Amino acid sequence: MDAFFAAVEVLDNPSLAGRPVIVGGSGARGVVASCTYEARAYGVHSAMASVRARQLCPDAVFLDGHYRRYAQVSAELRDALRSFTPLVEPVGLDEAFLDVRGALRLFGSPREIGAAIRRRVRDELDLDCSVGAGRSKLIAKLASRAAKPRAHAQGKLPGEGVVVVALEEEMSFLHPKSVGQLWGVGPATAKRLTDLGVRTVGDLACLPEAVLVRALGKVHGRHLAALARGEDADPVVPDRPTKSVGHEETFREDIADRKILHRHALRMAESVAGHLRANGRTGRTITVKVKLSDFSVITRSHTVETGLDTGSAIGAVVAALLDTAELPSGVRLLGVSISGLQRASAGQQLSFVLDAPVAGALAGGAADAESRQEHWREVTAAIDAIRRRYGAAAVGTASMVGPDGIVVPARRDAPWGPSQEDLESRGTSR
Repeated sequence: MDAFFAAVEVLDNPSLAGRPVIVGGSGARGVVASCTYEARAYGVHSAMASVRARQLCPDAVFLDGHYRRYAQVSAELRDALRSFTPLVEPVGLDEAFLDVRGALRLFGSPREIGAAIRRRVRDELDLDCSVGAGRSKLIAKLASRAAKPRAHAQGKLPGEGVVVVALEEEMSFLHPKSVGQLWGVGPATAKRLTDLGVRTVGDLACLPEAVLVRALGKVHGRHLAALARGEDADPVVPDRPTKSVGHEETFREDIADRKILHRHALRMAESVAGHLRANGRTGRTITVKVKLSDFSVITRSHTVETGLDTGSAIGAVVAALLDTAELPSGVRLLGVSISGLQRASAGQQLSFVLDAPVAGALAGGAADAESRQEHWREVTAAIDAIRRRYGAAAVGTASMVGPDGIVVPARRDAPWGPSQEDLESRGTSR
């Protein structure tokens, strides 16, 4: 999708058309999630700090965003795409891969299918998208980027809309690209490749695979060598199972008080647990992520024997993990996630055993962890029933109580950092 979040905002408020619109956290610690091409003409882009975006484009209209609205439009997008093939693999809210090999006789060539997709999305959603086609996900992804519009001082310059890369054109299309456009090449990997004299995918393809393996490790080195040859065997997987559930928040101000951090961590544990129960899942590996004021990141993880799905049990592990982390400065961001997901079994007796360091951090609380898990299972079932009947804010734990009453942790409407109006010290979630 083209500038998806910003485009939805303009769709819902036509008075914003033609203006530089930025969706993201408008506060000092916010980041840009999406922006119109009018804002991009000033150099604004996604993931940029909002403070920098304001400097580049002082006249921009900042919107904190409406995540639920974007999710609604995203669901409509998936329905439109599935009218071409059932093999649709969503990527986030605004992107998807389609395997159309079985649809060629019905809908025509890849270029014709791409054009038909654009028409349907325009007709049904009143939004624009760009389509790339190739024999692999990698080529299709890069082709979709090449098909996109371009930002210009006088407004948006239309792109090709659909770009198809034939097999015999792959190397000439792929090799001039910056190596940073390949999956798995982040800042650290890019630095290592630059040290090896690699700047383009073509440079990477000329490098002996053994050199890459020595520099990056066997798995990563071989993977990038294959991508440089245009080899990407990853298939389109509809309904790819979720690997983890997480909730993280950037605070308006750094927090050094561990009691306050524990309260936020428990809220996040409740958020994660609620999402698990709503989807009939449990999880085994709990991870705490802490970003300090100097932007250094600390992570702690612990895997339990059987799946957890109550806030009390997950919160006990989270609190223990948080206590094992040394925090030499204030905490800028705190996150809780759970992985190792599995289907919840009816009547499953959940228990977990903590290792010595974690048990010690619980200061005696580990001994009754199993009984607390079972007791809270009954309480949690009652809470879920009350919320289904009377709403999410009808009941909650003490950690959810704030100046405005009960605030149930959930995916927030502005998950890109605190807004200027956000007076609470919690900001971004995923």
